[in-house]
Amino acid sequence: MRALGRGRRSWRVAVQQAEQGTHEGGCTCGDCPRGAREGHRRAVAAFLAKREGFAQGKGLPSAVAHSVGAARQWVSDELTQSASVVAERSRAEGEAWTASLWPRTLGAVWAGVLVLVLVQALTGIGVGWTIARTAGLLAAAVIAIALTAAGFLHRARGGILAPVIGEDNRLSTSRAVAASWVLFAVFAVLVLAGELAGASSHHARDTLIDGLDLARGAGVVAVVAVVCGVAVLVRRVVALRVRSQRLQKVRADRPRAADLLTDDAGRADFADTQYVVITAVALVFSAVRLARRPEQLPDVPWGLALLVLVSAATYLAGKYAEGGRAVILSVVRAREAGDLDGPIRTGDDIEIRGAGFVPPGAQGADRLARTVVRIGSVHVHVPLVPVPGGFSNPSDTVLTVPVPVDVEPGRVDVQVITAAGTETNCCTIDVTTD
Repeated sequence: MRALGRGRRSWRVAVQQAEQGTHEGGCTCGDCPRGAREGHRRAVAAFLAKREGFAQGKGLPSAVAHSVGAARQWVSDELTQSASVVAERSRAEGEAWTASLWPRTLGAVWAGVLVLVLVQALTGIGVGWTIARTAGLLAAAVIAIALTAAGFLHRARGGILAPVIGEDNRLSTSRAVAASWVLFAVFAVLVLAGELAGASSHHARDTLIDGLDLARGAGVVAVVAVVCGVAVLVRRVVALRVRSQRLQKVRADRPRAADLLTDDAGRADFADTQYVVITAVALVFSAVRLARRPEQLPDVPWGLALLVLVSAATYLAGKYAEGGRAVILSVVRAREAGDLDGPIRTGDDIEIRGAGFVPPGAQGADRLARTVVRIGSVHVHVPLVPVPGGFSNPSDTVLTVPVPVDVEPGRVDVQVITAAGTETNCCTIDVTTD
């Protein structure tokens, strides 16, 4: 019996050790405390420690310490490999986070239904319960059930947020705004349908049917039509500009709420922010009008409707204006302190000056390492040069790369291929061997 007890204890210890070893890296178990988030955190910590050490000149092997070019290339390769691990862990964390998002979104939906029940109950004290209140609760329950079913079917892609997540794995502002107005319009129509079903007189039914008259609901109909059209048009515009290399898009690891107000680089965007703020104000006003007059569609005043339309036009214009193709302005020979001036030779460093070399959202080391310079027929990966807190190379306006010995002397074209896959214009340089 003692031997059996010791065997069971040793078996449990072995299982625990095996589980700890399994979850040591990038496990994607959603409910595992040592899951994808822990794996990503450890990979990021290891990468930052390595980058800061290299930035201070630590960790270089003696075999490459004597050569600046060899040391730079070795450091770049080490950081690229470490960044690849971070990117893999980040993608695993993003997938696990997105898959675990749908229960939270459904919880938020049913919490909204509960809040509506409480508001209806509190505001009904003293004035009595009405058919409109019952119709509102039933409409909210129907929408919540539909969203629950849709969220379950798309649970691997964020639940009910799946329709508003763009192809770049970010929350789409235009889709979110359109979805908000569509849900509000459906709720308003369901409220009228519930009141119509519970009406007991012909006069009440005629009044409810008149509430759907276009003259009263023209404002909300126009707003819904415009925001839905903008959502479709923006998707088409972005796709065409990406294919024509006039817009650089890099896929995000996971969607974030801040995507509704920021650009791909995480900076606050005026066009997105004003669109979301004005839409939120208009929706609040429309909800109050519906609560005051539940027997008809909310008659959004044309002044407010026009404000939403102007906001949508501004947002659409911002989408047309954003981005741009990466461009090379000039290529010069990089000169270190004490070096003599001269022509570009094989083995020298060249400095490529321009704009748009680092696409928005590609500031991570794994994305920076994908930047390539084509010199003649030779493809040169831009080396990562670490500095405290980041990288000095590559940058959005300057790239420094060596000219390989495989480049044939003479006039050769230089072209940059960014992490988004877009190609710049060509710039011709003269390469000598003297």
